[in-house]
Amino acid sequence: MARFLVVVESPAKAHTINKFLGADYEVAASMGHIKDLPENEMGVDIENDFRPHYIIIPRSRKIVSKLREKEKGKEKIFLAPDPDREGEAIAFHLSQIFKNKNIFRVSFNEITREAVVEAFRNPDGIDLDKVKSQQARRILDRVVGYSISPLLWRKVARGLSAGRVQSVALRFIVEREEEIRTFQPEEYWTIAAELRKAQSAPKDKPTGQAKRKAQRVNAEEKFVAELRKIEDKKAEIKNEEAANKITEELKKEKFIVSKIEKKQKKRNPYPPFTTSKLQQEAFNRLRFSASQTMRIAQQLYEGIEIGEEREGLITYMRTDSVRCSENALVEVRNYIRKKFGQEYLPDAPQRYKSKVKTQGAHECIRPTSVLREPEQIKDFLDEQQYKLYKLIWDRFVASQMKPALFLSTGIEIIAGKYLFHASALKIVFLGFLLVYPEGKNEKGLPELAEGETLELLKLDKSEHWTKPPARYSDASLVKVLEERGIGRPSTYAPIIKVLIERSYIQRKEGHLFPTELGITVAKLLIIHFPTILDPEFTAKMEDDLDKVEQREKDWLRMLKDFYQPFLEDLNRARENMREVKKEVVVTNKICEKCGRPMVIRWGRKGRFLACSGFPECKNTRPISTGVKCPEEGCGGELIERYSKGRVFYGCSNYPKCKYTTRELK
Repeated sequence: MARFLVVVESPAKAHTINKFLGADYEVAASMGHIKDLPENEMGVDIENDFRPHYIIIPRSRKIVSKLREKEKGKEKIFLAPDPDREGEAIAFHLSQIFKNKNIFRVSFNEITREAVVEAFRNPDGIDLDKVKSQQARRILDRVVGYSISPLLWRKVARGLSAGRVQSVALRFIVEREEEIRTFQPEEYWTIAAELRKAQSAPKDKPTGQAKRKAQRVNAEEKFVAELRKIEDKKAEIKNEEAANKITEELKKEKFIVSKIEKKQKKRNPYPPFTTSKLQQEAFNRLRFSASQTMRIAQQLYEGIEIGEEREGLITYMRTDSVRCSENALVEVRNYIRKKFGQEYLPDAPQRYKSKVKTQGAHECIRPTSVLREPEQIKDFLDEQQYKLYKLIWDRFVASQMKPALFLSTGIEIIAGKYLFHASALKIVFLGFLLVYPEGKNEKGLPELAEGETLELLKLDKSEHWTKPPARYSDASLVKVLEERGIGRPSTYAPIIKVLIERSYIQRKEGHLFPTELGITVAKLLIIHFPTILDPEFTAKMEDDLDKVEQREKDWLRMLKDFYQPFLEDLNRARENMREVKKEVVVTNKICEKCGRPMVIRWGRKGRFLACSGFPECKNTRPISTGVKCPEEGCGGELIERYSKGRVFYGCSNYPKCKYTTRELK
């Protein structure tokens, strides 16, 4: 019989760890948190120093019973949830369910045999400062959510909810949409000159091979220069008339090389991944959503069967640290030397500084062993696992390689009062780009000399319009959340997921659009809860939570300082918030069940059509988008529908017509 009980969060993690520990250890999974605040009430005694009332989660009752059974006869209990605040809180709550108090906390950044065995050699106690920080966050979020959500039910529609951090993210998305809607495009023109070295006329007409060589040389000596300045001022061409005038003047001018500047440029490798940077790069390169990235990373972290072995392939994936262990640095440097040669290896390891305060024990996201090359294990991974593992592997190896070197050439060309500019970039040494290419094409220029006269081949003028800022994508939203200090590595993906599930935003073609409901809720919250919706205030709260963990701030004092101003805003909002649900708009549509007019009302998913005879007649239907159903002979219109938190468009003639689409054309 096993002498020790080990508890982790997930069966996958338990399965991996079980292979590293001997028969003396029994490994079980808690399936995440076993305790939480109750769902049907706030669960926080505000008057009694914000005392939380934790209960065993209903779905966890059987799990707790099984864990208590497994405890019997065990000499020691080891708690091994993930190495972050949530993991520490899980460990703390697990410690409360056991009678045996011979309990130890083990923590590891990677699920490999070496790391796990070492952690069990050096067990520790539960970090109560981490627990206090997590508990303070949970109480904050519960107080905000369970205070504002009922207000939204009363003023807008039942079933709505608000979150302390998610609402700020929603604000960013809504305000970006407002910028796009109010943007006034402005016309401008650009002019480019296609040039080449002046050609001397051949004495004899070339034929055959000589002709083909001359054509190739001519093609290589062509290049394009952009108009940059007019009379030493930035070229600003407002309309076609001005562009035509300039091109006519340029046709009369000589194009002369006035300046050639050559510089060697260095591009340093990127640091290894943190959570936010992984989510951004996985979206940009692989088109993975933030949630998708974290789900796949979790699988790679918890362990994959590679032949007869099962180990975690990457280190813990919720981190804001770029630190790397000394052992990993030694391994990757040896790998680079053997694989690519000494010329690609810096004299000393690259050490990167984290932009924010991080916990010293945390590392970057890296492969647990660079010797496990992506191609070697491709057959053991599904397509998405392979792509993400390769991205992490490539980034980490590249981070310890030499910089890339480029030869940058800039050429200025004068044509009367006009100045043109052309540039070229030539790779001299690939460096880290050998492993982590960026997909940027080199541009070439012919060999030119200052004072040389060029031949003008043609002038191209192009019309442009200034563009509004782009809508947020998963990557750009995560980037702004990180830059503004909103949320933490573990919250970026859930923020986006929750906003979509609440029908506050939609994801279309990789971009995040606020719904009409999301815009309405965001505007109400901005007006009535300006402090909660203030990004600077939210960032300060995150900083305060970090200070609680670092023993620099008292968690109770922090909650008390927050609550009184919040309560004042809440009371004012109860009195003054606009009652959207009572704003009924009568339409010219007739209820097909009772013949009364249909009206527009608000619900949990946004606006919908309802019979004005409610409650006698409870007929409702979605509001049409006005887009005709493309099915031949159908005659219906497409309407918004919802399934599992996702929006799609279906025909109003369902179930007769079952046409659906995710995008309106």
